[in-house]
Amino acid sequence: MNRRSRGVAPCVLIEIWSDVVCPWCYIGKRNLEAALADFAHADEVEVRWRAFELDPQAPAAREGDYAGRLARKYGTGRGEAQAMIDRMTATAAEVGLDFRFDRARPGNTFDAHRLLHLAAERGVQDDLKERFLLATFTEGEPISDHGTLARLAAQVGLDADEVVAVLAGDAYVAEVRADERLAAQLDVTGVPFFVVDGRYALPGAQPPDLLLLVLERARDEAHRQAMVVGGEIAAGCDGDACEV
Repeated sequence: MNRRSRGVAPCVLIEIWSDVVCPWCYIGKRNLEAALADFAHADEVEVRWRAFELDPQAPAAREGDYAGRLARKYGTGRGEAQAMIDRMTATAAEVGLDFRFDRARPGNTFDAHRLLHLAAERGVQDDLKERFLLATFTEGEPISDHGTLARLAAQVGLDADEVVAVLAGDAYVAEVRADERLAAQLDVTGVPFFVVDGRYALPGAQPPDLLLLVLERARDEAHRQAMVVGGEIAAGCDGDACEV
């Protein structure tokens, strides 16, 4: 899904603010994939994942189970929190995801976002995003642990030594902070948050049919604009949500 058209124009750019510990972000990713599968011009689409930390102050590992943490976050009873979990699990199953909140070990995600910027430069950002989400919500991996992050990154083809060097230093800190500043400017308070061609903003895990409609409209508009410039098209071109 992490596409960039080559010699095909115009492009549709989809920017998605999301976090790797956000269950609705994983559901939203599947919905987008379903929309792209039905989009006749999917080869003209570029998807760019942008960083958003649901809890920038999160520790490396959280205490207690998921239901307890959810209840504390929203100030609800444990029963209500479990109902939220059941709803997310059922919705995830509808799009082919196996959520295992009994295994989930969420923690600070800043370093995961730094690696996603590295992956973007190496052309495997969507692969790494998928790997991190699967690790968090199905496999119960500790997503803030450097050893875990390095192993998962290597599985999608990133150079192991480069990943270790990134995690040991401050590479891509500025890029993550830039994503977060832009999110603040856009008043993003929950994720996933989709921005299509800088024109259409869609908060939450929107259904595939709505995403498809926006894709078609954005592509049509980009096509009309490109036709006006010199009469030619130049090749190439540069529901539910988790709340803070």
